[in-house]
Amino acid sequence: MKIIKRSGSEVKFDISKIISAISKANDEVLLKDQLSNDEIRQIAENVQKICKKSKYSLNVEEIQNLVEDELMKAGSFNIARKYITYRYNRALVRKSNSTDEQILSLIECNNEEVKQENSNKNPTVNSVQRDYMAGEVSKDITKRFLLPADIVKAHEEGIIHFHDADYFAQHMHNCCLVNLEDMLQNGTVISQTMIEKPKSFSTACNVATQIIAQVASSQYGGQSITLSHLAPFVDISRKKLIKEVTEEFKQEGIEASSEKIAEIAEMRVKKEIERGCQMIQYQVVTLMTTNGQAPFVTVFMYLNEVPEGRLRDDLAMIIEEMLRQRILGVKNEKGVYITPAFPKLIYVLEENNIHDDSKYFYLSELAAKCTAKRLVPDYISEKVMMQMKEGNCYPCMGCRSFLSPYKDETGEYKFYGRFNQGVVTLNLVDVACSSEKNMDRFWEILNERLELCYRALMCRHKRLLGTPSDVAPILWQYGGLARLKKGEVIDKLLFNGYSTISLGYAGLSECVRYMLDEPHTTPRGTEFGLAIMQRLNDACNEWKKETSIGFSVYGTPLESTTYKFAKCLQKRFGIIPNVTDKNYITNSYHVNVREQIDAFKKLTLESRFQALSPGGAISYVEVPNLQNNIPAVLALMRHIYDTIMYAELNTKSDYCQCCGYDGEIKIVTDADDKLVWECPNCGNRDQSKLNVARRTCGYIGTQFWNQGRTQEIKERVLHL
Repeated sequence: MKIIKRSGSEVKFDISKIISAISKANDEVLLKDQLSNDEIRQIAENVQKICKKSKYSLNVEEIQNLVEDELMKAGSFNIARKYITYRYNRALVRKSNSTDEQILSLIECNNEEVKQENSNKNPTVNSVQRDYMAGEVSKDITKRFLLPADIVKAHEEGIIHFHDADYFAQHMHNCCLVNLEDMLQNGTVISQTMIEKPKSFSTACNVATQIIAQVASSQYGGQSITLSHLAPFVDISRKKLIKEVTEEFKQEGIEASSEKIAEIAEMRVKKEIERGCQMIQYQVVTLMTTNGQAPFVTVFMYLNEVPEGRLRDDLAMIIEEMLRQRILGVKNEKGVYITPAFPKLIYVLEENNIHDDSKYFYLSELAAKCTAKRLVPDYISEKVMMQMKEGNCYPCMGCRSFLSPYKDETGEYKFYGRFNQGVVTLNLVDVACSSEKNMDRFWEILNERLELCYRALMCRHKRLLGTPSDVAPILWQYGGLARLKKGEVIDKLLFNGYSTISLGYAGLSECVRYMLDEPHTTPRGTEFGLAIMQRLNDACNEWKKETSIGFSVYGTPLESTTYKFAKCLQKRFGIIPNVTDKNYITNSYHVNVREQIDAFKKLTLESRFQALSPGGAISYVEVPNLQNNIPAVLALMRHIYDTIMYAELNTKSDYCQCCGYDGEIKIVTDADDKLVWECPNCGNRDQSKLNVARRTCGYIGTQFWNQGRTQEIKERVLHL
């Protein structure tokens, strides 16, 4: 049995430490009030039994609470007072410098919580450690100086989650749609160096990767680019290559028709597209931003984003090459092709690629093969999105955060160059459990918690007010998001819907289950769930009118927070079957991972909830290996096109470096009741020698997960 120390490191439970602590308090009371050694041991053993029954590894504070409870039960009130006083004095000492132990444990790589806090960060790497160390300082400053005490308390108790407190001390925003078109066509500046308009497609790809790295280092969320901004450079290369081929023939004294020259040049164009796409894939995978990870970048593939004709055909060639290279994968340290986490790919389903006789259907077939093997691309339905977004289709920012439609001063819709200010997530399960199934009380508590979220979100907004463009020139001065003057503040970009700010939510499934004793997949459960979602939207609309700030409802992609929320719920409400009995709660509006439902029904049902999550959401279906059943993938793609705006297929892509096994790496329980990953072929449990790719919450994770998320992954049922 393991426990979590204050530093975050994980150690074996040691009953002698509890006995020692009680004995010290025991020595400080009068002889008549003292416990015998046997009585002290009995109290310690009672605590040990409770710890063993727990669904997760308790931390030191929770164990000390149990000790106090057991002393009270035994009637040893004077000893309990001494014990509480000792705890209080020690807490004061720790509070004087609350980050030292955390930082030291990070450096020594024994902070178990941080090790699996982010499934795309390796906590043993110096740059990641540096980022985490800075994050601990930021969280400490945020907690003690930057946020009101009641918001901090609500965050610590899991009532809400104030996201990205490790970056909040700085004036940084969440995620964005990079205006790559502006930066490539009009030039930009990177590290005080002027970058002019590229003269070829491959150069444009190289510049794009540099921009991605710079942007990712200037914010803390995901970013998205679209291939349509690179497509015009194909024809620039084409014209350049036609001149080169013509000159080569002339130098050799060979007569050649313009058709022949064009044919040879086109072959070279395709080779350049191949090199450019390879550059994007490998650069994104191998680049490391200042926070010690590959950029969280999404690449958007949308044919109708450019006019019909040569430009669209050039875009189709780029999309085809991106898909082919992603199917191939990237080589790991053993030289074996594996599934990379990034870039995330999104493929738009349209009339010109969804039907068997569509012009670009061959791309959809290729996308289906890629999804079956490498988990991406994910899919956006142009038809459904245009119904929901005022006739527009555009990418999410990162994995799922969507902008609201916005028109610039000329009346034109604008999406690229916009961003999200940040997220605060509401734990809906806590709202339900706090109401004790009283429906009137439920709505009262929900309104109270929404007011709390509003104040927390306004803290995020106010933190960005007055931010000078100089803090991130690549974003604010050189075209990434704007072209402001030096010294100019970003305030005008924070109002009138130019940027969004997100009210996140989690655990709708467990919330409905608790209140109605049935899931939100039943007609009654669905209607109640939709009513909750509507209330969240109503609140955002009210706040938007009051402030001119772009509030929106956002289906939070809980990763480590799913575990935090679950532990807090168990602590506050105990174990409630099908509600708090797991080490995770369900993401956003999703159907519970254990619930049996077929893929088509799941997507159809969730489409109703997705429509009420305009600030972002993604649905998924869990599928077996479909590499030999591409028609099934295409059938799901067609259903997505007709039914839901944004969805993905989850499969598995693993490799064991010890024995070469490339099937599914399993999750098993070790001797300490901890979930670990194991190769079913050779028994290897060394994570450093396992390549595991799983969909975490919109994006792919490859650095493993905490115990809550691991349990959730283990318990997922197939939908097909």
